[in-house]
Amino acid sequence: MDKTDIKILQCLQKDGRASAQQLSEQVGLSAAPVWRRVKAMEASGAIQGYYAKVSRQKVGLPGCMFTQISLERHSAAVVENFERSVRDAPEILECYAVTGDADFLLKILVQSPEAYDSFLHRFLFNLPGLRQTRTIVALREIKHEVRLPL
Repeated sequence: MDKTDIKILQCLQKDGRASAQQLSEQVGLSAAPVWRRVKAMEASGAIQGYYAKVSRQKVGLPGCMFTQISLERHSAAVVENFERSVRDAPEILECYAVTGDADFLLKILVQSPEAYDSFLHRFLFNLPGLRQTRTIVALREIKHEVRLPL
């Protein structure tokens, strides 16, 4: 990946719908080589997809919770089951294995505190091997950036 690829990625992060012609004007190459570079980055996995940035508040998901998860044991079966279950839960936007007092950190979006309570009882508390949860409720969003600092 060279400086031109980075410039293309920066442009696409600002506008994922930019055409090869628009990108070419911004990076100083003709459209055909820009298109080839984009296709190569898609094939390599550097570009994983194109998404609309949606306002969670406007679509009825104002509740943002960060939940720390501790497991009772760390056997491969327990961890794999937990990770698989988390991947399948649409309310969980992000999941990280972390250091410190918890094993995992989840970012969960819901409609309300009541919806979060329901999610806990319907889903999280039913996961085998769960020892403890600790939830932090986001009061307001200060910064939400999805573009990588390239």
